[in-house]
Amino acid sequence: MTNGGEVSDVDEPVTELLRRWTDGDVPAGDRLFAIVYAELREIARRQRRRWHGDDTLDTTALAHEVYLRLRGATDLNAVDRAHFFAVAARASRQILSNYARRRQAERRGGTERQVALHLVDERSSALLVVEPSPLDRMWDLEVALSQLQTLHPRACKVVECRYFGGLSIPDTAVALGISEATVKRDWGLAQAWLHRELRKHAPLHD
Repeated sequence: MTNGGEVSDVDEPVTELLRRWTDGDVPAGDRLFAIVYAELREIARRQRRRWHGDDTLDTTALAHEVYLRLRGATDLNAVDRAHFFAVAARASRQILSNYARRRQAERRGGTERQVALHLVDERSSALLVVEPSPLDRMWDLEVALSQLQTLHPRACKVVECRYFGGLSIPDTAVALGISEATVKRDWGLAQAWLHRELRKHAPLHD
């Protein structure tokens, strides 16, 4: 994406195609999604790796769902590559949370699940690792994220960009229109807050 504040050769056509597509140029939209689909699959692959244990929504299915949401959007407010993938990150979160909500309803009344939660390297975009990690556990995270969104909406957007979209700190700053220092501060706040909230609902096992 970005490198030292400069726009890369890859960024430029995506930004231009985004502008033309939002202006109604359908062929530009076709070329845009042909370029970014591989990256949408990478976003989906990271999510499936975190939430393995449920094979009904595989990488291809998740990537395709995100693709369809973005492709059919009539109010996609993205002006560059970073903004586009921030929107893709939100779509990924919504798809996974909706799917987890259905699974939660199907399994309501079942036995309590016991999982271990661990914070990981703060330099990466990973927020936490859930072991074992059925997709049902996504619902617990979504409930916590909804609470975080009410208390700290900007920090919740940082989580969407970093955790669900895999955006770097510089790209998250560009997408949200804030400084890199603010991204780092909100990212740390969100990690600590979510880990504390999730501990309330899941016994830890060392």
